[in-house]
Amino acid sequence: MILQAQGLCKSFPTPTGRLDILRNLDLSLAPGEAIAVLGASGSGKSTLLNIFGTLDRPDSGKLNIAGIQQDSLGPDQLARFRNEKIGFVFQEHRLLPQLSALENVLIPAMAGWVEGNFSQKARELLDRVGLGGRLNHRPAELSGGERQRVAIARALLMGPKLILADEPTGNLDPTSAKSVGVLLREMVGADCGLVLVTHSVELAQTMPRVFRLQNERLEEGTL
Repeated sequence: MILQAQGLCKSFPTPTGRLDILRNLDLSLAPGEAIAVLGASGSGKSTLLNIFGTLDRPDSGKLNIAGIQQDSLGPDQLARFRNEKIGFVFQEHRLLPQLSALENVLIPAMAGWVEGNFSQKARELLDRVGLGGRLNHRPAELSGGERQRVAIARALLMGPKLILADEPTGNLDPTSAKSVGVLLREMVGADCGLVLVTHSVELAQTMPRVFRLQNERLEEGTL
């Protein structure tokens, strides 16, 4: 399995008491599998994605990603694991405005522990997302959909096992949103998994499996 979550619980303190966000949540994601997670605002979608992305830890439960139990990793090991094994695509593309499309894709390879020349792979990825002719364009010279395509290429640079997409089409027009959704699905390899969080039923329907996050748990097949 690419991802196995068992009994995940997460809560936050509030002035009126503890607020449960996730409660005994389970999920398994096989290699090559892509899923969408729908949920109302405040249902815990971002919390769930932060936990899957190792940016936050659950209060209890087990999380295994690419065969590695996440609570077994120290801070430095976790940062390296995140950079090499998890690719992120956000609602905001988070490209650096002073860098070209090619340079933005290469950002994950700039970590001190990464070895090798990733320039050719970055060029190939930009070509795959339809931007082979815009390598030297800066974000301000690209459309919203093109900027998200650069972000997708960046997420794939290190050959991640898990791709996490958080409302990746939230700022796009319907045409661009549809093309980005299709592209995300196409870019998931046989040894990689995709978890896409969205409020868009249309985008969720492009994924083979759909879950809804409600009552602190994931329920499959409910749009």
